[in-house]
Amino acid sequence: VQLVESGGGSVQAGGSLRLSCAASGRDFSRYCMAWFRQAPGKEREGVASIDRSGVTNYADSVRGRFTISKDSADNTLYLQMNSLKQEDTAMYYCGADLVRCGVSRDWYSFWGQGTQVTVS
Repeated sequence: VQLVESGGGSVQAGGSLRLSCAASGRDFSRYCMAWFRQAPGKEREGVASIDRSGVTNYADSVRGRFTISKDSADNTLYLQMNSLKQEDTAMYYCGADLVRCGVSRDWYSFWGQGTQVTVS
């Protein structure tokens, strides 16, 4: 599966952005999908995941502010980000895996190229 992120940009603190991840290939609905992020000088960290059943999981730092969703009709993963903070500034990546899921480890088999989010 190939993944292409979009929707990043610059926003003021308190603002909102919606990220998209377009997936190509077959069996999109069978994959666990996730969003990770990496800030300069830091390790990549999990943000949110959604499994094939639609069960979601969030990092504590974003719970209540971010919402992950997917549209299997057009093979797209979304991340709605509200109440953005400066510490949300990072490159955001979407990942996909047929077996592994969750946000604790970046063990996904497929990754996109990332989209930059900057909060000032």
